[in-house]
Amino acid sequence: MTGRLEGKVALVTGAARGQGRSHAIRLAGEGADIIAIDSCTDIATVAYPLSTMEDLDATAAEVAGLGRRIVTAKADIRDLDGLTAAVDQGVAELGGLDAVCANAGICSTGRLTELSAEAWRDMIDVNLTGAFYTLKATVPHLLAGGRGGSIVFTSSSLALRAAPNLGHYTSAKDGLLGLMRTAALELAPHHIRVNSLHPSTVDTPMIHNPDNYRMFLPEVPNPTREQVEPVYQSVNALPHPWVEPIDISHALLYLISDEARYVTGVALPVDLGYALL
Repeated sequence: MTGRLEGKVALVTGAARGQGRSHAIRLAGEGADIIAIDSCTDIATVAYPLSTMEDLDATAAEVAGLGRRIVTAKADIRDLDGLTAAVDQGVAELGGLDAVCANAGICSTGRLTELSAEAWRDMIDVNLTGAFYTLKATVPHLLAGGRGGSIVFTSSSLALRAAPNLGHYTSAKDGLLGLMRTAALELAPHHIRVNSLHPSTVDTPMIHNPDNYRMFLPEVPNPTREQVEPVYQSVNALPHPWVEPIDISHALLYLISDEARYVTGVALPVDLGYALL
């Protein structure tokens, strides 16, 4: 039985760990070869450690273990030239490009009036401009393939319902909605579909770190995962504190697959009903 993505090539940014690693593995499990890109470099305004080359190598090993080809690249999505070179090399090695998962992102916290200019700039540069650069670097290959394709941006449930202390993050993820909808219109004549995913809290290092925990429980000196769990759950309609990366990967697979061949311009929440409240 062939997979739903047999014979296709998918590109994933932020692929070293978290949602990105889950996406790469899930798509590979359905037959796709993978171009996996990650910066593998910390950012000063982000309080938690970002991924490493060892993390990216671990993603590659998982995909290879499924019998699929994978090309990895250390590239910063804020650097259009470097990103384009990495995409071009991956496409050259794997023979084409069919799907793009613009997943890479960061999170930091702080009230808007207290955020540093650097924190604002880093957030917009990674979460919004980096997604635009991913579009710029990949669309020429989708067009050259002549088979159409699919682009999926990872936005956030915060683009659908705001929260305090995350205004810069919300602004970037909200901007992705406009980027997605415009790209969906512009690329539709080429049979390229463009959609966005809107996760709520996902069980990854972006959520599970001391900076995030303190935002939810500022009165507790060193809050733990167990202590914040009921607080996370309280903001969701469904009685769970967070979703697993694989839950987002299942939705991504649907949007990329031919099962969604007529789906474009859609903002798909996978958020435990967060946006309903």
